[in-house]
Amino acid sequence: MQKISVQIQDNYLQSFMNYVDNNSENITISKDKNLDLDPYFYERQKELHLIRDEIKNSQIEMVSHEKIGAILKII
Repeated sequence: MQKISVQIQDNYLQSFMNYVDNNSENITISKDKNLDLDPYFYERQKELHLIRDEIKNSQIEMVSHEKIGAILKII
């Protein structure tokens, strides 16, 4: 099974749904709740995974809470 994302103009949504209902028994349409809560969910998820990988590969240095606290006291 393949998954794709389709953007549909508001005024065409019902026509599109009617077309799918009438023309294909092999298509399942479901609403992605993640996108309802955050339209950039998948972009943020991808970015966080990249950051996590960089941390694991020591490409980004983690700073302890103590160091951050000391830096903030200086500022």
